[in-house]
Amino acid sequence: MNTLTVIALLAASIHPFGKQPSEPLRADSISIYYSDETQPEKCDEGMTIEEFLSESTAPRFPDAYSQPYDSLVVALKERRARAAFDDFFDEFINIESVPCDDSRQLPDSVYEARLRMILSPIHMPYNEVVKRYIITYTTRKTLMENVLGRSQYYFPMIEEELDRAGLPIELRMLPVVESALSPTAISRAGATGLWQFMYTTGKVYGLEVNSFIDQRRDPVLSTKAACRYLKDLYGIYEDWTLALAAYNCGPGNVNKAIKRAGDQAEDFWDIYPYLPAETRGYVPSFIAATYAYTFSYQHDTAPAPTAMPLATDTVMISRPMHFDQITSTIDLPKEVLRSLNPQYKMDIIPAVGKSYSLTLPLGEVARFLENEESINAKDTVYMAQYLKPSRTDPSQKVFSLESFTYRVKSGDTLSSIAKRHNVSVAQLMKWNNLKNAHKLRIGQKLEIYR
Repeated sequence: MNTLTVIALLAASIHPFGKQPSEPLRADSISIYYSDETQPEKCDEGMTIEEFLSESTAPRFPDAYSQPYDSLVVALKERRARAAFDDFFDEFINIESVPCDDSRQLPDSVYEARLRMILSPIHMPYNEVVKRYIITYTTRKTLMENVLGRSQYYFPMIEEELDRAGLPIELRMLPVVESALSPTAISRAGATGLWQFMYTTGKVYGLEVNSFIDQRRDPVLSTKAACRYLKDLYGIYEDWTLALAAYNCGPGNVNKAIKRAGDQAEDFWDIYPYLPAETRGYVPSFIAATYAYTFSYQHDTAPAPTAMPLATDTVMISRPMHFDQITSTIDLPKEVLRSLNPQYKMDIIPAVGKSYSLTLPLGEVARFLENEESINAKDTVYMAQYLKPSRTDPSQKVFSLESFTYRVKSGDTLSSIAKRHNVSVAQLMKWNNLKNAHKLRIGQKLEIYR
């Protein structure tokens, strides 16, 4: 029996959720961040998560959902999601020139043998570039602990959509590289969601984006759109490494790199020197993430606890509804609703003229349906600012979520703008997240709902 065979046999148990080493709950875990109406008076950007939690006066939920997840999402704003993504990008993608920690690596033969065990139509070779990323993913464990935890919620859905589209199941690791499985991740360029769709690409693939909803953040719909996009890219290049590169930097940049590399270029590694720096790290990061997920047990990496309920179901909502209508009726923490429905940016389901889905913990679906009449009856309380006189019958009020953009002119005040458009100052401040009614600047854009 040769050395390679021994290594392969030792590495044979590769299922990531087999027997796992026990780990204490980590307070420094990467979390999914959601916007909230309130924010602590002081929120130091340089503060560690442990320091933030120890000083935060944000309310904690005393029920089964009370995890570090909740205490973070209550107070941290979406800007923290952007900062978290930047940290992730710098630590796990943009590491081409970062020195490799040779003291914490395994023999090359082990990495190479394990990668060969991953049978996939996506070519995943072992080389010095891939090695650097594998070491990063397997030694900086916080990321993979959280990915393993979140994957228990997201991967079954992602794998089902990939299978339905006839795509390689290994593409489930793409949103790990894109967003660390955070549906609210926002890149420096404005790409959003699990699959990091830019606004224009998202619209091309049918994702709705407006003031109330961003379906790039909808785990299911964005996954369906990503499957269509990946299938289109593979149809262009007929090579998965090139398709992945194009997913990151766009087909135009890949085509330029192919031209510079010459007629013999067939895959990512042939055009590697001619790609943008970020994309040069993209495919190696995908390979490394696949390796780290598959061999998580061998690297003593266990899933971090997650507050995401693994059993969920959806109900269709056909009228405008605020999350507070639900939480005040069936006593379900708003942060749970936000975590399961990150696409609703203002905690409002804008169901005017069409229906939208609402995801709930499976155990709460029956309670929601039993109390649906009471929940709907609260719309005039929680949605009052969107009630407008009917154009056909002014004595009747109807919900209106249509908006237009007003540009502030010289001499304008918030009060004069509100009076001119038959709305209140409080509504203008709410719609535009204004903190001070007296601070306007010429040219400032305001969203006004009809």
